[in-house]
Amino acid sequence: MVETERLIIKPLTYEQLKKYIRNDNSLEAELNINKSARIISTDLKEALENTILPNVADTNKNYLYSTLWTIILKAENKMVGDLCFVGEPSADGEIEVGYGIYEEFQKRGFMTEAVCGMIKWAEQQNVKSLFAATEKSNIASFSVLERNSFVKCGETDTLFHWRFKIR
Repeated sequence: MVETERLIIKPLTYEQLKKYIRNDNSLEAELNINKSARIISTDLKEALENTILPNVADTNKNYLYSTLWTIILKAENKMVGDLCFVGEPSADGEIEVGYGIYEEFQKRGFMTEAVCGMIKWAEQQNVKSLFAATEKSNIASFSVLERNSFVKCGETDTLFHWRFKIR
C-alpha cells in the first residue's frame, strides 16, 4: 500500500480483481469503502481478463508489477481511479506505468499525486526509471507526467513517450 497526503493506493489481489471486473460493489464492500460510479472501459476489461489476471495468478511473477492498484480518496473513502505497472522491471531496471482517473474526479490533481506516490514506491523497489506512453491528444494525461518531471523521450504518429529516471 502507498499513502500520500490525500490518497491511499492499494494493490488488488487476484480475488479483488475479479470483484473489480464484476463491478457490483463487492470490491468496495470488501475494502470497506463507499460505492463509486466507476465505468470499466472495453480496453481495460480486456486487459484485466487477458493480461492482468493471468499475470497476477502466475506465482513466478511479483503481482505488484502486474495488478491494478486502486486509488482511494481518503476524504470520501471512495475509489477515484487506478494505475498499474506493465510487468516487472526490465533488465535495465525500467517499468512502464499506466493510469486512469474516474471522470467525476478529474482535474483535481489526484492522478498527479498518485503517480508521485508510485514513483516513491518504485524508488524503494530499486527501480531505475519509469516509462509511459500517452496519446498526443490527451493533454491531461501527459500533464500528469510533466508535473512529475517525466521527460518526453520519443513519439510516434499518435503517441508521446515519456521517461522518469530515478537514478
